[in-house]
Amino acid sequence: MAERARVEIDSIAARGDGVARTDGLVVFVPRTAPGDIAEIEYTLHGRLARGHMLSLDQPSLSRVEPPCPHYVEDNCGGCQLQHLDYDAQLLAKSRLVADAMSRIGRRETAPPEIVPAPLQWRYRRKLTLALRRRPQGWVAGLHPYDAPGRVFPLADCPITDLRVVEIWREILVQAPLFPAVPSLRGAVRLLDSGASFVLEGGRKWPGAKRFFDSVPSLAALWWTPENSPRRLLHDRRDSAEPGASFAQVNPAMAGEVDEYLRGRVLSHEPATVVDAYAGAGDHGVALAASGVQVTAIEMDPEASAWAGSRLPAPSQVLTGRVEDLLAAQLPADVVILNPPRGGVDERVTGALTDQPPRAILYVSCNPATLARDVARLPGYRVAGLRCFDMFPQTAHVESVCELIPEES
Repeated sequence: MAERARVEIDSIAARGDGVARTDGLVVFVPRTAPGDIAEIEYTLHGRLARGHMLSLDQPSLSRVEPPCPHYVEDNCGGCQLQHLDYDAQLLAKSRLVADAMSRIGRRETAPPEIVPAPLQWRYRRKLTLALRRRPQGWVAGLHPYDAPGRVFPLADCPITDLRVVEIWREILVQAPLFPAVPSLRGAVRLLDSGASFVLEGGRKWPGAKRFFDSVPSLAALWWTPENSPRRLLHDRRDSAEPGASFAQVNPAMAGEVDEYLRGRVLSHEPATVVDAYAGAGDHGVALAASGVQVTAIEMDPEASAWAGSRLPAPSQVLTGRVEDLLAAQLPADVVILNPPRGGVDERVTGALTDQPPRAILYVSCNPATLARDVARLPGYRVAGLRCFDMFPQTAHVESVCELIPEES
């Protein structure tokens, strides 16, 4: 049964919700800001509660008007913090990381420095949309945060590069050529020349060639059929640079992360480095150019092949899961971990416990899984922790955590 309360919001939680307390309960309230005093309605879920704001009695000094209509009118779940001014966003993210490291990682850490983004808007070079087939045609959009099964049509996304938005508009003109199924998922990503498009879903796509020919902005087209691996269908790129593998959506901020990371790696004067979850191998290539022998491990075949084509011997690339391959590549002087949001497998932290390197540089986009994995490494201490605002207007934050063995 729903309850009502008048509360003050005191912080921001990991998913971007405001945190309030009432009658001994912690209540998560979306679209609220620290310092807000509001009337809310909430429902109990175990020992926690989720609520929504009924009225804002006293707005926080850090509250601003969100500029995106979808954020207000459609409850878009793509961003979570547009209602906070930028300084408040940075402070909230820094505190999120420190809180996760203390509660989950069992490492008392002051709120770390967070490097602000050079662009707060129009920074994303990739946009993934849900596609729904309606009687009037295809709808491409995002999910409301309070109705994740629904899709609203997206007119614009102000955190996304306008070129990406325009390419999506071109694609939707040719949407009748999509596979004839109820739902699909598509992603447009800017490349050095043109853009790539990855379509997920369907079992047959007879109109793929006509679609590709009809969207001249696309340099490459991938398709991931239902229950099948991704395949490259058509390509007019000048190079084999990956266009469908993971890449950071904010290249300006990614460059700052890369520069900091490599500086910290080289500060340990390594002869050997394992670059785990290596992606396209950019870290390994740069480190090899400094005279380091690199072993890169990457599961994605396209990214692995591209990394292998650029890494000079005796450096090497191994294609497979990090948890299957890492132990055999140890000991090494430094290990870089750059996993997806789910963090690393326990076999990875186990191998690093058995054969500790001089340092681990852990790059994370999820404070909770970073902290969990640090807790699995009790023989290491946190030598450094710096955050980077890779995703302004959202609750996500990029962190680089430097770990060294306690005896060091």
